[in-house]
Amino acid sequence: MPLGKYDPEKIEKKWQQAWQDSGCFEVEVDTDKPKYYVLEMFPYPSGKIHMGHVRNYSIGDVVARFKKMQGFNVLHPMGWDAFGLPAENAAIKNETHPAKWTYQNISEMREQLQRLGYSYDWRREVASCRPEYYKWEQKFFLKFLEKGLAYRKDSPQNWCPSCNTVLANEQVEEGLCWRCDSEVEQKDMEQWFLRITDYAEELLKDLETLEGGWPERVLTMQRNWIGKSYGAELTFNVKDMDETITVFTTRPDTIYGATFMSVAAEHPLVDQLIADSENKAEVEEFVNNIKNMDRIKRGADDLEKEGIFTGKYCINPVTGREIPIFVANFVLMGYGTGAVMAVPAHDQRDFEFAQKYDLPLQVVINPKEMHDKGEVLEAESLEAAFVDPGIMVNSGDFDGMENEPAKKAIVEHLDKAGEAKMAINYRLRDWNVSRQRFWGAPIPVIYCEDCGAVPVPEDLLPVLLPENAQVRKDGKSPLPQMEEFINCECPKCGKAARRETDTFDTFFESSWYYLRYCDPRNEAEPFSKEATGYWMNVDQYIGGIEHAILHLLYSRFFTKALRDTGFIECDEPFANLLTQGMVLKDGGKMSKSKGNVVDPNAMINRFGADATRLFILFASPPIKELEWSDQGIEGSFRFLNRLWRLVEGLEDKLTPTVAASYNDPKSEAAKQLRFKEHDTIRRATKDIENEFQFNTVIAAVMELVNEMYQLRDALAEEEPQALSSAIATAISLLSPVTPHICEELWEVMDNEKGLTEQPWPTFDEKALVKDEVTLVVQVNGKMRGKFQAPNNAPKDEVEAIALGLDNVTKFTDGKTIRKVIVIPNKLVNIVAN
Repeated sequence: MPLGKYDPEKIEKKWQQAWQDSGCFEVEVDTDKPKYYVLEMFPYPSGKIHMGHVRNYSIGDVVARFKKMQGFNVLHPMGWDAFGLPAENAAIKNETHPAKWTYQNISEMREQLQRLGYSYDWRREVASCRPEYYKWEQKFFLKFLEKGLAYRKDSPQNWCPSCNTVLANEQVEEGLCWRCDSEVEQKDMEQWFLRITDYAEELLKDLETLEGGWPERVLTMQRNWIGKSYGAELTFNVKDMDETITVFTTRPDTIYGATFMSVAAEHPLVDQLIADSENKAEVEEFVNNIKNMDRIKRGADDLEKEGIFTGKYCINPVTGREIPIFVANFVLMGYGTGAVMAVPAHDQRDFEFAQKYDLPLQVVINPKEMHDKGEVLEAESLEAAFVDPGIMVNSGDFDGMENEPAKKAIVEHLDKAGEAKMAINYRLRDWNVSRQRFWGAPIPVIYCEDCGAVPVPEDLLPVLLPENAQVRKDGKSPLPQMEEFINCECPKCGKAARRETDTFDTFFESSWYYLRYCDPRNEAEPFSKEATGYWMNVDQYIGGIEHAILHLLYSRFFTKALRDTGFIECDEPFANLLTQGMVLKDGGKMSKSKGNVVDPNAMINRFGADATRLFILFASPPIKELEWSDQGIEGSFRFLNRLWRLVEGLEDKLTPTVAASYNDPKSEAAKQLRFKEHDTIRRATKDIENEFQFNTVIAAVMELVNEMYQLRDALAEEEPQALSSAIATAISLLSPVTPHICEELWEVMDNEKGLTEQPWPTFDEKALVKDEVTLVVQVNGKMRGKFQAPNNAPKDEVEAIALGLDNVTKFTDGKTIRKVIVIPNKLVNIVAN
């Protein structure tokens, strides 16, 4: 019976149902088989998948199917990052409840993903907004609290007035909220934090174990965010006050050049410093303005430097000079001690500040070339700060020393007087996990007037988010007004108490979901050690570069914290990371505002899931950006039709067989096809294992299909087995990319076992050895001919054939053959004059 016209919709529905019925992608712990855990970052359920999703999940699916064919026990799960601001804001906009909106979107997105034929074990699906999920993160929090990894403190926070919630530093982009683009304010609030800083050194050091598995760019971003600095803490006494100011500096060698002090607006001494100042009101206004600035913008190099004199002075401990104390906009309380000894001659930021406010400069590092000439750099000649190494000057007993060894010597000198100590500082700050919004997991703490903050007992978990709450149009959480939620008894004393109304930052959920996938239906614990011991860590993680800091750093911290609280035994969550490039159209990122969005559903309806997957994987290597092309997907669809017609035209000639199974070719055509078949397997295997170069894998299969079209007439009658073998190979190699059409064609060949049960093809080295090879002939470096010769023919035979070619004799007649160079199986170069 003829195959008929290629009908993607019919074929794809058929095989998706078949895979579901057979459970062929469902896996369990099996210690007799090697495991492979492939995971794409789980999506926020917005209701529609976009082409970025299709690319991410198609990459992961090819990896999963490939590894399954290689004999691995492959875990490939999917779930939903379902809590957080986007869902709540969308629900408010659409006048519905976040739960209803979220679950409806999950249903729609699940259907879309299933239409694409991804090999997920859907039994393991999780949604972070479900109590059976967030119950366990509440337990983690209690364990962190018990271990001292969670704590509550009052501090200035990034506040989004539109979203009515605090934001982590990473969630503020150029002073704006990452979700709504509102201007972020600074607000003093009591919040819950996790001590990620306790793991700063381990987080930094363990990046070494990820080298080669993670992109260097991501490793660098994480190193910079952790920001380890070696230096010293120096103490300055405040004049006329029984107070000191401690600074952290990486340049203790410049302390003799400190001519003023800069402190952060949030520094705890500011109020005391200005208490009796003549310009107190002016300073307070300046301080309030600075506090409301975005802290990330305040730390930017291009920030215009501004400050105000407090009216107080401190004493430089090595010179004894009084130096003025300023509040400066570029000093952050979150880095170091919130105070900076300003050395304008040797720090560009301080130089700009000093120039603006006419403050003195003191040179204490002399350029070596000037020192060698007996010259000294003068402060008046500086047009910018001198920041290079040099020789100490104007530095008392340390004059003449090179500045690098002087760093240690000066600190040791001050340490004896109790005015300094060596120190290490990190840019990393503790993670604020409190959010003042409704749609999140409740923080399991109860406040009692007598007992203070009391953890909710584990046997009372989960603390349920009341889904009957009515969200507010202004975005404020309804929880503080819900008496039935707030009012409770203190677990310690039994008196009336109130619940915490803050919910967890949504990154809390996404920091451990990969562990829950290992054992998602466990009701007794978040996951068993047997399951995580077998599956963890994730062998291949796939997602966008935009998560290089927030999600990846938090997940690494969570893994280590859960290890130290006894839940798991691994140190790092993700062994290998692939950050796929964006999908572009018309040269820009797809967005509704630009009107350049391509709807995956429309593409699937028109061309089918296989053609959509094929284009998205063929158009560009995974790590590169992909430019969408309507012609490109049409070309992918044409290729699948071409493959279909090849099998259709040979249907009555094909026999049940597996890939690379015809090993005794008789004719030259069969030998030629066998070589191409095995060379395609070799290339595809190498490219898919080398940074997942799916585009070249697809190109190799396309070449094999072209070869079959050229040779089919010669082989269809005499050696159809050669065609059957090559078609089986092409289908097998292409099946991770376009699984539906490949399954259908595999079935057409009457193979007993389905394609999902087939191993990845292996090539035979002997098949790659040709009986004859083509050699190029050059005369004096210019090509003059080609000829066929037996593989590895003797040198004298090759020389004789080359010298006998008509076009060669034409260019050597009347000349003396000086040399004949033979490169076996490739080239003959004749030198004549």
